[in-house]
Amino acid sequence: MRIKEKFETLKKKGEKALIPFIMAGDPDLETTEKLVLEMEKRGADIIELGLPFSDPLADGPVIQQSSQRALEKGTRTPHVFELVKRLREKTDIPLVILTYYNPLFSYGQEIFVKGAALAGVDGLVIPDLPLEERDELEEITRERGLDLICFLAPTSSQERIKKTARRAQGFIYCVSLTGVTGVREDFSTSAEKLIKNIRQHTFLPLALGFGISTPHQAGKAARYADGVIVGSALMKIIAQHGENRDMLVKEVGEFVGSLKRAVTDQFSDYRL
Repeated sequence: MRIKEKFETLKKKGEKALIPFIMAGDPDLETTEKLVLEMEKRGADIIELGLPFSDPLADGPVIQQSSQRALEKGTRTPHVFELVKRLREKTDIPLVILTYYNPLFSYGQEIFVKGAALAGVDGLVIPDLPLEERDELEEITRERGLDLICFLAPTSSQERIKKTARRAQGFIYCVSLTGVTGVREDFSTSAEKLIKNIRQHTFLPLALGFGISTPHQAGKAARYADGVIVGSALMKIIAQHGENRDMLVKEVGEFVGSLKRAVTDQFSDYRL
């Protein structure tokens, strides 16, 4: 419900959602906790936490390296759930976990979803789980009150868009371009067409991600999407300042603040 309520509140104010994505456990779990709270303070509306995985197929090198650093620090699923529990003592910001299907399957679908729900997670993003194979997990997440977030891309067929729109929960993750995640000079012009197309089939919020790395791009995306997801650019900052935790939190906070200003005032020409 937190995801739905957040988007409804923002819509009433005429605002769009800023959704930062960071890897849980990079550079360590204590810093991840500080980052979540700092990002909320700086204007983040929903936060996506990555569950570290050794083979993240949809992610570019920046996120792959972040995942590897978190794994090397010993970050595992139970630690991420404990992190969310601690955060729930301090904040009600909607929290979404991005995980590949293999870690979830290995953990046990029901046990994973139960653990996530009890910790205070609001939704799951599973980039490598096709719509046709979601039935069982969808039922489990509904019972536990978690939103199972669906993906759509510029390459999605009209039939795929219709099917996804009928089953989607929370919001739809709209992929701005094909390929893996990462920092790019600009994102695909087909993203706007995709958003307009999906809007014909659902009233759910549509959040745009993949390749959005500057305030200018975030502001541009917010002109037609209900939410903007930024990940790789944040993880680059984390990689650069990993040894200096205080500087890391400060730099991430300032960058999130600049993204939020751009998303709020979409028609200004923000540039990094």
